[in-house]
Amino acid sequence: TITGNFASVIHGLNANHLTDQVIQRSKRMILDTLGVGLLGTSTEICHKVIQYSKIYSSDISSTIWGHLDFRLPPLYAAFVNGVAVHSMDFDDTWHPATHPSGAVLPAVIALSEAFPQKKKISGLDLLLAFNVGIEVQGRLLRFSSEARNIPKRY
Repeated sequence: TITGNFASVIHGLNANHLTDQVIQRSKRMILDTLGVGLLGTSTEICHKVIQYSKIYSSDISSTIWGHLDFRLPPLYAAFVNGVAVHSMDFDDTWHPATHPSGAVLPAVIALSEAFPQKKKISGLDLLLAFNVGIEVQGRLLRFSSEARNIPKRY
């Protein structure tokens, strides 16, 4: 099936698939996203999301960008950091219209921080996870008949 094929391709990806060009572009995308996200932490919407998220706590926590003294469960940290990135609307884009890094990077970083100390992932593992997330998003866009119509709607 299409879904089975898709899952096999994604499951089969490993660090050996990352070319030097992909690694360099990924690092640039990550730096851009972190920069936009840090700037986004000063927006009103980000402040509101942080205030809302303070009601959640967990033994496992991840960093809120720009707030080193405040941590949240990985799910909410990814949400807050994703809102920070998107609130500036300067994050990277893809055609048809989507912002891949703003959705993927906050989740990857939040999850990587949640790993126990003895199982921390390497930088190469983080790059692989980031690229798998980007690949999944790109393939889902290609599968979507709705995504093909986005440019005609605007």
